[in-house]
Amino acid sequence: MAYVHHTSEKLKQFFIEIGELSYFAIRYFKEFLKPPWEFKELLRQCYHMGNRSLVLVGVTGFIIGLVLTLQSRPTLMEFGAVSWMPNMVGISIVREIGPVITALICAGRIASGIGAELGSMRVTEQIDAMEVSGTNPFKYLVVTRITATTLMLPLLVIFGDMVALYGSALVENLKGDVSFQLYFNTVFDALEFGDLIPATVKSFFFGFTIGLVGCYKGYYSKKGTAGVGVAANTAVVTASLLLFVVDFIAVFVSDIFYDL
Repeated sequence: MAYVHHTSEKLKQFFIEIGELSYFAIRYFKEFLKPPWEFKELLRQCYHMGNRSLVLVGVTGFIIGLVLTLQSRPTLMEFGAVSWMPNMVGISIVREIGPVITALICAGRIASGIGAELGSMRVTEQIDAMEVSGTNPFKYLVVTRITATTLMLPLLVIFGDMVALYGSALVENLKGDVSFQLYFNTVFDALEFGDLIPATVKSFFFGFTIGLVGCYKGYYSKKGTAGVGVAANTAVVTASLLLFVVDFIAVFVSDIFYDL
């Protein structure tokens, strides 16, 4: 009985949090559409989340391109299909690997940062002070950050894809004497708009999910300074799990359009 009661309480808490997160998202859209808009803060957040993530995304993408090509090349050589390497790697990275890996990296860096920052502001009563002074903390702190992650993640995904393809081309150039021009011409010939558009569209949803979860966990942080660490940790875990859910839905919907 104790186990059943504990499980039911966990499920109840889970559905309550889903409802609160949904309300938080609805409130974001309401505040986003109402002036005034905090353009200066939005630009600052875009720089903070985009520019400072370039190195991490670039290094990760480069290594992914290297490893994927090095691991796949021996198998393709057994079947005499090594010439298909640019097609396979290009489609794999652009359609799935690039967006998902980049989103997970940003979930670890950006969601935790937002959760810790807003959580510290909540426990030190800075958000309460903004409300008392007549400032709308939700619009200034939450709307700008969610919008910034939504806009910046697609750009980071494109950057990560290009670096990953360059890493793959480097391996092919060294091991297979394939020129960079031939490699990228083969990749772009293999790619279609049906590969690029779904990957780009779902990266916007990835960014929105990361910003939403990070802001939600930080904005409603509790339990003093210990709650800041909890907010940062749970923001990463929840955002990462939701990214896989969003990715599944995006792939499912895109497959329906392909069938049509």
